[in-house]
Amino acid sequence: MSNTFSSVSMGRPVAILTAVCLAALALPLSFSAGALATPAIGRELAGGPVEMNWITNAFMLTFGSLLMAAGALADRFGRKRLFAIGVSGFALVSLLLGFAPSILVVDLLRAVQGVAAAAALAGGTAALAQEFDGRARTRAFSLLGTTFGLGLAFGPVLAGFMIERFGWRAIFATGAVAGVLSLLFGVPQMRESRDPDARRIDWAGIATFTGALSCFTFGVIQSSESGWSNPLVVGFLVGATLLGTAFWVIETHVARPMLDLSLFRYPRFVGVQVLPIATCYCYIVLLVVLPLRFVGADGYSEIEAGWLMLALSAPMLVVPLVAATLTRWMSAGVISGIGLLIAAAGLYWLTIVLRDGASHAAIAPLLTIGVGAGMPWGLMDGLSVSVVPKERAGMATGIFSTTRVAGECIALATVSAILAALTQARVQSIVRPDTRSADISEAAARLAAGDLERASVLLPHVSRAALQHIYTDAFGLLLAGLTVVTLLCAIAVFVILGRTRTDDDSSTDRERRARVMASDREPA
Repeated sequence: MSNTFSSVSMGRPVAILTAVCLAALALPLSFSAGALATPAIGRELAGGPVEMNWITNAFMLTFGSLLMAAGALADRFGRKRLFAIGVSGFALVSLLLGFAPSILVVDLLRAVQGVAAAAALAGGTAALAQEFDGRARTRAFSLLGTTFGLGLAFGPVLAGFMIERFGWRAIFATGAVAGVLSLLFGVPQMRESRDPDARRIDWAGIATFTGALSCFTFGVIQSSESGWSNPLVVGFLVGATLLGTAFWVIETHVARPMLDLSLFRYPRFVGVQVLPIATCYCYIVLLVVLPLRFVGADGYSEIEAGWLMLALSAPMLVVPLVAATLTRWMSAGVISGIGLLIAAAGLYWLTIVLRDGASHAAIAPLLTIGVGAGMPWGLMDGLSVSVVPKERAGMATGIFSTTRVAGECIALATVSAILAALTQARVQSIVRPDTRSADISEAAARLAAGDLERASVLLPHVSRAALQHIYTDAFGLLLAGLTVVTLLCAIAVFVILGRTRTDDDSSTDRERRARVMASDREPA
């Protein structure tokens, strides 16, 4: 009897962990596979540059802006319930994406998919935290992180294979399959749990934050086609500024804010936020812009591009574990800074290699970037809570997660806009004076999105070789800019987070030890 009870009690946590990991596997697969499928979707559904950008950005926008709101809903209404709703919605939308009749429908469904992903991740991680304790919890979340790495690493290869064999619509079936398996084998084993002390939801903060992020993303993406002086673009950016200011005012005056901005008084906590920003610009954006280049401009097939992208993403399976081991001898801040220096070197190397077009020579610099980005990748979650007082660790985790995902959304939008602006400046310098400005803008936007074929049609008097040279030159300048950003982030990390040998030596711990020593010196 006791053996039966033991097997049941042990089986439930394993089933729950499996369910959450299956759901977590679908999220990075959706991101990386969707990025690789963008050229194929654009070809079949005749999407423009702006619509093609939204294939990835719509997912990241809703996912990033609603992640903290989903966490609050999970605490208040039930972790199991929100996880089941999120996974069900994700699976259903993944299935519907396979039947999307237009690129507008694809973009809208991707936005809904991001909402479901936020609910699934927030509910699933909260459920794991309730089910596991101590070292078991650490192992569970380590396995969850490894699952994310698997999705990022093999997403492009899987997507490339499925696109070539079955078409782009088949890639979204992976999300539906993972969701169904999670619902069948994991959700029934879950216990419902809530936070009896859950705070009231900060709807004003959620609305202004989501609005600010949405307006900024809309404005930056639209700028690639309409230009920065376009009234619509200016209006979106002004709206983002006003809503961002409103969010700041609300969060500093409301009794129970969505984001406790007072945590930013800790310099080391501010330094930790640099890490996800750095990995966005040296790693995440490459998962999107490189497949567009390899397929659209360099003529690779989707499966060939997928194998090439594996060099960038595969180190995420191993390097974070190695970095965690190195913390026995070095501080996490120093390790993270070294990793960013390695990533910056890899970006500079890639800039040189890609000057004459993509080739297998890009594998070595891509591996270097992946190794460098992987070093802070597995450490920054722990750093985010180690540099603040223990009682504020929950809010620190929430702020860090929001910075991470919202930062990815902003990085993707800004990098796409910068590449379009660089491309347009070079196109304007070689076209005939009688060329319509609308054709120039669209051709430049198409070229920046890797659509060399359509750009050639719009500018028939410009040779294909000239257009490819323009794109390669602009892409090289973009990589140089990413190199500088990564290098500056590395310097900031060394200055702010690299001053102590161990993370236990944070400013908050020193303050606590000082108080203890002072109390010991007091007379009895």
